[in-house]
Parts: sequence; structure tokens; C-alpha cells
Amino acid sequence: MLIAILVILGLIVLVALWAVGVYNGLIKLRNLVQEAWRQIDVELKRRHDLIGNLVETVKGYAAHERGTLEDVMKARGAAMAGGQTPAQQAQSEGMLSAALGRLIAVAEAYPDLKANQNFMALQNELTSTEDRIASARRYYNANVRELNTKVETVPSNFVAGMFNIKREEYFEVEGAERDPVKVDFGQSNYNIPPPAGYNSPQDTAPAQIPTTPPPGQLPPSQ
Repeated sequence: MLIAILVILGLIVLVALWAVGVYNGLIKLRNLVQEAWRQIDVELKRRHDLIGNLVETVKGYAAHERGTLEDVMKARGAAMAGGQTPAQQAQSEGMLSAALGRLIAVAEAYPDLKANQNFMALQNELTSTEDRIASARRYYNANVRELNTKVETVPSNFVAGMFNIKREEYFEVEGAERDPVKVDFGQSNYNIPPPAGYNSPQDTAPAQIPTTPPPGQLPPSQ
């Protein structure tokens, strides 16, 4: 009888230790998700500030493009609205990216704007910020995927249900808006000169191949 009681107590202790381990793992994953989201939030705020400055710079050169500028500012305001879930934030950011893409297309028609030093600095900063957002999004979604797997699969789902640990939302931009906005302003279409010392086929004269005179005929004098 005593042995049976000890066995039962031992099993209870093992189950309790397992539950504590699973719970701690779930809490750790949830904290990683929250930390990753805070990193995204910081980069998104920087993105919104840069886009606002970009619009102000464009106004000085293309003030009559009022409709495009207003679309960007309206989408920026929606993206900056508080209380959004990650899925809602992703949708807002996708709409902002689409509006920003139209603004970039408009800027192509203004050479003076493209040559403006402030505008060039802003576009470089925006490109770097877009890259950091993409990296932070991948990190966040990886942690969300791991947490959601634990919450949904047996036996860790029992512990998650006991302590009300729920699934988290992914931060994904759908469709063509998934890729970061490219702000190279047509530089990829420029012709790159060949390296020094390289001669193109048009610049290289064909080599003179000496001909052999027929038998009994002297070769021509040089």
C-alpha cells in the first residue's frame, strides 16, 4: 500500500514538473513574441516619420500632385492609428505601401526632385528602414509560429488552455504589397561603363591575317 502511494505521489510530482516546464516554455515564447512586436513597432514609427518628411519634400517640387500626396497622408494616418492588432496593422501598412509606390512613380517625372540631397537621404533611410522591418517581421512571425504550434498541439495545449495562453496573430502583408517599396528611381536602367582597358567589339579592329602567295609569286612588299 505504501509503495502504491509513493508511486502515485511520484507520478503527480513528475506531471507537475512537466506542466511547470511546459508553462515556462509557453511564457518564454509569448514574451519573445511581445518583444519582437515592440521592435516592429519602433521601426514602423520611424517609417511613418520618414514618409511624412518625404511627402513634405515632394510638396516643394510637385505641389500640384495633390491627390497622390493626400492619399499617402491619409494612408499614413490610418497606419499610425493606435489599438490595431498585428493583422490590422499589416493591412494598414500594405495600403500605405501602395500609396507610397504611387508617390515614387510621380517623383520619377521630376529630375530636380530626384537630385535633391534631402530627398536622396530620405529615400536611403526609408530603404534601410524597410529592410529592418522585413527582418523584424520574419523574426516575429517565426516566434508566433512556434508559440501557436505549442498552443494547438497535444499535450502542451492542455497547459495553454489551463492558463489562458492563446494564439497570436501573424504580421503579414498580402499580395503584391508584401515586398518593400523600391526607391531606386530608375538607377537600375543606367548603362554601366565597362572596366578600364576593355574594348568593345565595335572598337576593336579585326586582326590582319597574312596571306600566302601562290607558288612562284613573290610576297608583296611591306
